[in-house]
Amino acid sequence: MKAKAKVYINGRLIGFHDKPLELVKEVISKRRNGKINHQINVAYQENTNEVYINTDAGRVQRPLITVDNGKPRLTKEHLDLIKKKQITWKDLINQGIIEYLDAEEEENSLIAIDEKNLTAEHTHLEISPVGILSVVTSLIPYVEHNLAGKALHGAKMFKQAQGVSGINYNLRTDTEGYLLYYPQKSLVKTKTVDLLDLDVRPQVQNFVVAIMPYHGYNILDAVVLNKGAVDRGLARSSYFRIYESSETRYPGGQVDKFEIPPEDTVGHLGDEAYKKLGEDGLIRLEESVGEKDIIIGKTSPPRFLEEITEFGVVKEKKRESSITIRKGKPGFVDKVIVTESEQGTKLVKVKVRSPMVPEPGDKFSSMHGQKGVVGAIIPEEDMPFTAAGIKPDLILNPHSVPSRMTIGHLLEMLGGKASALSGKRVDGTPFLGVPREEIEQMLIDAGFREDGKEVFYDGKTGKRIGGTIFTGIVSYRRLFHMVSHKMQARSRGPVQILTRQPTEGKEKEGGLRFGEMEGETLVGHGAAMLLQEKLIEDSDKVVEQVCARCGIIVINDQIRRRMYCPLCEGTRAHPVEMSYGFKLLLEELKALGIYPKLVISDKA
Repeated sequence: MKAKAKVYINGRLIGFHDKPLELVKEVISKRRNGKINHQINVAYQENTNEVYINTDAGRVQRPLITVDNGKPRLTKEHLDLIKKKQITWKDLINQGIIEYLDAEEEENSLIAIDEKNLTAEHTHLEISPVGILSVVTSLIPYVEHNLAGKALHGAKMFKQAQGVSGINYNLRTDTEGYLLYYPQKSLVKTKTVDLLDLDVRPQVQNFVVAIMPYHGYNILDAVVLNKGAVDRGLARSSYFRIYESSETRYPGGQVDKFEIPPEDTVGHLGDEAYKKLGEDGLIRLEESVGEKDIIIGKTSPPRFLEEITEFGVVKEKKRESSITIRKGKPGFVDKVIVTESEQGTKLVKVKVRSPMVPEPGDKFSSMHGQKGVVGAIIPEEDMPFTAAGIKPDLILNPHSVPSRMTIGHLLEMLGGKASALSGKRVDGTPFLGVPREEIEQMLIDAGFREDGKEVFYDGKTGKRIGGTIFTGIVSYRRLFHMVSHKMQARSRGPVQILTRQPTEGKEKEGGLRFGEMEGETLVGHGAAMLLQEKLIEDSDKVVEQVCARCGIIVINDQIRRRMYCPLCEGTRAHPVEMSYGFKLLLEELKALGIYPKLVISDKA
């Protein structure tokens, strides 16, 4: 006899049941008849002999049409009643015609994509096959032809695309913002685009793309751009950055002040530094500002109280605390807003606009996860061209398509080309889009090859390129990863006070971290001297005198010009090269009451 099935509600065991399948059927039947809540889901796991009933919040559910003996419960009569507005969505749910399934119950269901595929074994039917996908993923045309990983990749990059962030971008004061100058409607669209009104605020541009190598400049995932197209405004955008400051009030009645700092200010930077400021200490509109330029002149009260002067009056010296442009983000002053903060103090926000022209190292991506950085921007006269004189805006490496199997990308190129030639937008909605055969016919009608291939000529030699090249139009996005914001270099620079190691981060002119794993690679190579250079010489090398007898670092009294050991008061010490971080560790061990002894000997 089979053991009783365990029954769980929201993961908690509440009992056992002899006939789990009948229990599941009964719960589903009661849900469809409206006797229990329609958001309850039930599933029987045969391999573990367990019934799971879920009623908790936070489950992702999706609506599906219920199917009885291979026939959907939703009939033409129902659709007519909906059109006449005699029944609503809620009525369909209450009658059990449509039900919500969560991931657990979906495991036990067999769902048909459309009515043609229905069999007696099917339990549900998709309302629309696009419902399988999320809102963002369903924006990708022909996504059903891509690998799942690439669909996910493409969807993830929607939020990184530059476009029109909001119609009120001119009034917004977000810390960072991007604005694409010439956004376009995608030539190959999906039905979700209409539902979201994405055409009103597009974030793509339609690029003429040729899939071919170009002198190694588009090796791996790099792409080649046409300089002529870039000069005409292709993928050009603005980057906005907000700088803000307020006149803070301190205890004791002291306040900050927006002004051009007077010459007697502590930390005054010289008159030259403040020449772009107006009389009120604020930068002038449309002024060009570069790295470390002052945009808000500001003075603060001293951190500590000053001594009383001979007249018994405290003369406060102001402190320089102006706001400067961040590293690597020059631009033009777009807006200066003077307002009041929540605390009732004067608040200033300065919006700086940086024009961003595509340059080598900037990142581009199609909707199919074919992302890449610009490897080169080639003069228009050197670009390959077709017999009709068409020059691609972007050249994509052929090797980036076969292994990733982004057939959706190729179909979009074909559809984009057909759309441009016919003047009609092509519908690329997943599972419901214009079929390939129809696109091919559109190309033939326009006098082109149906496979999208064309004869190209080399822009440098003028000779015909051997073989035909697949070319078409695909919507590309310029992502907000820009090389000018990420570029970083350092030879020597500031160090942390405690460890004397280089500071961290681009803003602080920090070094690039040579970490545990990088060190291991040098150990693996046996490159001991490079390891020494990276972890000691380029970091926090220090020469300390170590007592020959006790093995601890001696006291180096610079004032009395003498060195002695704090334990044995001996003066025999040897210089030892070490990392200052190691020396710090020794001091911290001493604070714990541990005696860290260095056993030193002469170099062999």
